[in-house]
Amino acid sequence: MLVCLIWYACIGAFACLHNVPSMPASRTRVLNGLQEKGSLNVLLIVADDLRPSLGCFGDTVVKSPNIDQLASKSNVFHNAFVQQAVCAPSRTSFLTGRRPDTTRLYDFGSYWREHAGNYTTLPQHFKSSGYITMSVGKVFHPGIASNHSDDYPYSWSTRPYHPSSYEYEKKKVCKGKDGKLHANLLCPVDVSEMPEGTLPDMQSTEEAVRLLKAVKDESHPFFLAVGYHKPHIPFRYPQEFLKLYPLENMTLAPDPEIPKGMPTVAYNPWTDIRKREDVQALNVSFPYGPIPRDFQLQIRQSYFAAVSYLDTQAGQLLSALDDLGLANETIVVFTSDHGWSLGEHGEWAKYSNFDVALRVPLIIYVPGTTAPTPKPGDKTFPFLDPFQHTPDTVSKGTVVREVVELVDLFATVSELAGLTVPPPCPDSSFHVELCTEGFSLGDTFGASELKINSEAIAYSQYPRPTDLPQHDSDLPLLRDIRVMGYSIRSCDYRYTEWVGFDPATFRAHFQDVHAGELYFVATDPNQDKNLYNITEYAGVVQRFRSYLQK
Repeated sequence: MLVCLIWYACIGAFACLHNVPSMPASRTRVLNGLQEKGSLNVLLIVADDLRPSLGCFGDTVVKSPNIDQLASKSNVFHNAFVQQAVCAPSRTSFLTGRRPDTTRLYDFGSYWREHAGNYTTLPQHFKSSGYITMSVGKVFHPGIASNHSDDYPYSWSTRPYHPSSYEYEKKKVCKGKDGKLHANLLCPVDVSEMPEGTLPDMQSTEEAVRLLKAVKDESHPFFLAVGYHKPHIPFRYPQEFLKLYPLENMTLAPDPEIPKGMPTVAYNPWTDIRKREDVQALNVSFPYGPIPRDFQLQIRQSYFAAVSYLDTQAGQLLSALDDLGLANETIVVFTSDHGWSLGEHGEWAKYSNFDVALRVPLIIYVPGTTAPTPKPGDKTFPFLDPFQHTPDTVSKGTVVREVVELVDLFATVSELAGLTVPPPCPDSSFHVELCTEGFSLGDTFGASELKINSEAIAYSQYPRPTDLPQHDSDLPLLRDIRVMGYSIRSCDYRYTEWVGFDPATFRAHFQDVHAGELYFVATDPNQDKNLYNITEYAGVVQRFRSYLQK
């Protein structure tokens, strides 16, 4: 049973600490307005490296009118966290409903069905329930992590689609100031000059719309997953989106310096962006940098521009769903595989246990439940041009502020669609094909009065090869992992404990503590003041430590 403990620190601040059992708590209720089993389609949209830098999450800089419009008709989860801040482990986790310690994937080097267990995936669950399941773009992480097949044919009815122009994503296609082509981090382009005259996410939108048209009149419902590549680096996007973000209006991160109390093991040296030609030209020292101020501003500018480009692609897809008469029959889920640091703590990219890397947008639209059925002739998702749209007082939808996890997605979408919700996994579930280590968020939908579950917490983790930053600190191979950072996010705190880890046995040694972090997010939302070694918080540390060791 979840227990909420109120602690009174000597400084007089309130702190809500929470205990959770090893198996997910049961959260079920009757969902108002849902149709019969299997009658609702599902459109899952997954962005890559997208933090909640969106208007619907309170960002006043980013222009994201289409995603904001979706949010206005949805449940919007403001405190959703992934289980590991890197692509393959995170995607495998939320698509199987299992945590990284159960998928045994912390890098890109193994396929869960062979390395851990023959786990049923979210799309596979729908496929076995009679759905036509389709994948476009980056849904599962490509390569070994999904058996070089995006888990086809287990998860998908048809072979997954990958945009052909992605072949050029890391090649020298970025025009530099010298007029030559480079493999840069910052890569605004004239699309007409690109190989094939297009970009990967444009192709994915076109294919997704084609598939919607093809299955529109099928007798079976569909589950369509669309994985967009942006705003993942390199920041290759149509150059006109830079106009939305004049460089003179850009600001640095609120905390661009490395906090004095941050343990060295917690720092990620952003080795991936260092490999880009324009960053190499800066001759930034390893591991701490810093990147010159003017280039920091340009990174932030290009990240925001890439987000607006992503928004237009999502907007075109949602508008097509509407035009085909499917918006009132389709659950829409919008999320990301993890966040991305934009200079906070002197860090860039993901690869950490801070909120900025772990927190993601989670938006779920359920027709007739999160929004009323539109009148005949009215559109649910008309396309909004970010260059012409002026933000107004659009509803922010149903805001859910309790802490949730992406590992909850499997059970949640299953319940919303009327399918059997996977049972809770036992303590050891390597032999169990269908179960979940999350739980359904169905009780947040259709309620006349939304009560926050203030007892909820999220678990995440990140591996390191050593305590000191080195060139493989961001993404160590399994065989090189020696330290695992286990992190808990409650309503008030972010607690992380870095402990010894044996990659041969997949065992964490919680008595071998390398470092610890404790941040009181109510007064320190950016997590810059580490309270781990402060005497007054010793009881808080011990309480969180006991949760991890369970």
